[in-house]
Amino acid sequence: MSDSLLGLDEPPQPHRPPNDSGAYRVLARKYRPQTFAELIGQDAMVTTLGNAIRRDRLAHAFLLTGVRGVGKTTTARLIAKALNCIGPDGTGGPTIDPCGICEPCRAIAEGRHIDVIEMDAASHTGIDDIREIIEASRYSAVSARFKIYIIDEVHMLSKAAFNGLLKTLEEPPAHVKFLFATTEVNKVPVTVLSRCQRFDLRRIPAELLAQHFARVCAAEGVEAETEALALIARAAEGSARDGLSILDQAIAHAGMEGEGVKAESVRAMLGLSDRGAIRELFGKLLSADAPGALAGLRGQYDLGVDPLAVLRTLLETVHGVTLTKLGTEPTAGQSAEERAALEGWAGSLSFPALHRLWQLLLKGHEEVARAALPIEAGEMALLRIVHASQLPDPGELARRLVDGTLSAPAPAAAPSAPAEPSLPRDLAELARLLEANRRFQLAEQVRMFLRPIRFEPPEVEYAAARPLPHDFVRELAAALKEITGKGWKLIAGSDSGGKTVREDEADRASAEREAVLRSPVVAAAMEAFPEAELIGWTQNRSNQA
Repeated sequence: MSDSLLGLDEPPQPHRPPNDSGAYRVLARKYRPQTFAELIGQDAMVTTLGNAIRRDRLAHAFLLTGVRGVGKTTTARLIAKALNCIGPDGTGGPTIDPCGICEPCRAIAEGRHIDVIEMDAASHTGIDDIREIIEASRYSAVSARFKIYIIDEVHMLSKAAFNGLLKTLEEPPAHVKFLFATTEVNKVPVTVLSRCQRFDLRRIPAELLAQHFARVCAAEGVEAETEALALIARAAEGSARDGLSILDQAIAHAGMEGEGVKAESVRAMLGLSDRGAIRELFGKLLSADAPGALAGLRGQYDLGVDPLAVLRTLLETVHGVTLTKLGTEPTAGQSAEERAALEGWAGSLSFPALHRLWQLLLKGHEEVARAALPIEAGEMALLRIVHASQLPDPGELARRLVDGTLSAPAPAAAPSAPAEPSLPRDLAELARLLEANRRFQLAEQVRMFLRPIRFEPPEVEYAAARPLPHDFVRELAAALKEITGKGWKLIAGSDSGGKTVREDEADRASAEREAVLRSPVVAAAMEAFPEAELIGWTQNRSNQA
């Protein structure tokens, strides 16, 4: 066999793309990173590798793990390039920035280097395959600095194959490097893990994927909406390969009219529900509009959207409202309309209400996934949410039981004119009345902002504990009139007023704690154990108040 066939002393040649036959190459292959600078989302790993190369502290075996499409095999090839690069002038050494011009770099990129052996463990699982590697590893590299074995999906090797590899893996020849890649690191024996330097490749954030897809579209001469790329990035779930495959499909879906990649067409292609329609459906659920909620679900179903996808998007909406209520940054690709809607719901829904919505939707999602009649199961799940929205809040019932304000219903009286509803006796009862009628934000503001001066319903004179939100008084009066049927008069007084509901609850909790601490049994226990502290019922009760 001639030296040229072995890759020895091959004369310099111009760089050729891996595919020069004119056949179409999918985007996931065409835009596979050729340098570490092009590898997105893995900065920590690149930094570690760069430091190791510069300090000549290279491990003899590397294990690359992560979900599909984050760059495990690509990284293994880049490491092979970095270790074997000789630079444009042929005198370079290992570098984190391989030149891509020298023969080793080009041969590795094109998959034809004789000293870089790639093996798919899914199709070479046995001890005989590993025995060939062990025998070949004894011989020096033919033309490269290191002989490198890249074993993809290494977890597929048999137990005998792993055992046969252990000795060579622990004490390999100086010229040999092993690069393993796997999506299921838990299936790799710990005896192998302990002999490797492990890198966990992270899921690529959606915003980085969207930026990468925008660059690919620019290189391909394809127009793409920002929202469309954000949808593709979310659907990719952290995988660059999956995202590029979806983008490839979206470009083909756009046709030849030059319209570009549109968010609407991507949503239709992926079977995603329209987020505007989902926001409208979510609003109908919160307002207990059962016919409207069912019509919204049927509308999405008639457009070809899977009921499971609708439930999943409703779950994402609840999650988004919760994160907005916590004050987190908006997610990539979020429209102004969606952000405004989430902020509105975050202001009106309490955390207990959001957690209850999440549980109900999660249960509905599980039922629809298993149901023989998915659309019917979806409708029943939405009706359950509408019904649950009209039930009293469990936390409110518990508080009223503790406070003694919840009593058994009075016996039925003889038919007579309906009695007027009883009005609250203080600000605390007023807040509970608002909460029982789903005015959660107003209830919390009453507890925190108002100091009572005179409380004679339907007239209340108050002092503000802090600057009141805009339109707070008007909204409170309108809500009380709707709930009680009476017109309320809220007057800002000149006195300082009494304590707010929150301050009063905190004082009561503190007094209860002091009373418990003064009791003989607790006092004796505290004296016997000086570093002990009182926790439990009193503290929990104060937290719930």
